[in-house]
Amino acid sequence: MIRLSLVIPTHNRAASLLELLESVVRQTADPAAWECVVVDNASTDDTSVRFAAFAASHPDFNLRMVYEPEPGVSHARNRGFQEARAARVAAVDDDERINEGFVAAYLDFFAAHPDAVVAGGRIVAEYTTARPRWMSKYTEMPVANPMDFGPEVRPFPRGRVPGGGNMAFRRDAALRYGGFDVSLGRVGRELIGGEENDLFERMLRGGETIWYVPGAVIWHIIPPEKLTESYFRRLCCNVGRSQRLRAAIHRRRCKARILEIMKWGATLLLCCTMRPSQARWLLKMRWHISRGLFFE
Repeated sequence: MIRLSLVIPTHNRAASLLELLESVVRQTADPAAWECVVVDNASTDDTSVRFAAFAASHPDFNLRMVYEPEPGVSHARNRGFQEARAARVAAVDDDERINEGFVAAYLDFFAAHPDAVVAGGRIVAEYTTARPRWMSKYTEMPVANPMDFGPEVRPFPRGRVPGGGNMAFRRDAALRYGGFDVSLGRVGRELIGGEENDLFERMLRGGETIWYVPGAVIWHIIPPEKLTESYFRRLCCNVGRSQRLRAAIHRRRCKARILEIMKWGATLLLCCTMRPSQARWLLKMRWHISRGLFFE
């Protein structure tokens, strides 16, 4: 019986998708206990052809592809959740690798916590070139969103939620809470995000506990083009825009603006403890987030 569906949305990233799938077919979990659902989100490259060849070469695994014509990762994830055959669904992104025990970790977690509705695992940043000297743990967050809260299963720390590239849900609960808001989330090269945070916020308001599952590990692959100043500026501005959109949805615009002003105070204090290059990029991050939140 299929107990977990692994959902992977993809758009015009055939090469990185195949690298991810190589890690998917190295799972230690019994292939009969899980499936992998790749959602082709209106790709125009050879994604479908290359996936078909990969699936044909791995007949022992439940690998299948569905097509979602409406562009946007929220549309793709919602489609994947609707197509999933299992009662539990894990979601990863197509620019990652997963550890060999990823599926087993979530299977074991949900078996031990049958009432749990949402969880997330470890995220490790993997740079294809050297990690830049200007990067601090603060400026790394919008780029790679690494997280590690220790070796034990536990509720997520207050104020933290899983990354969109490593999260798992009880399928009926995710659908009951409305799934991912399609007005949020990346579409093509647009960097609007926040769709997973929005769903987590609704779940937390509903009284759910978000669990941390350390055995489910993903490596988030960061290529050099995501370390340029132009990309960083655009990314941070869209973080602010995403916060503004979510604040409007949840009717807390004033609170979001006050919190951002408070973050400026913390940012200026942190800059005094950093190398000059790290401080400059932290200030750039805060400025562009504020620009997206207040002005754009």
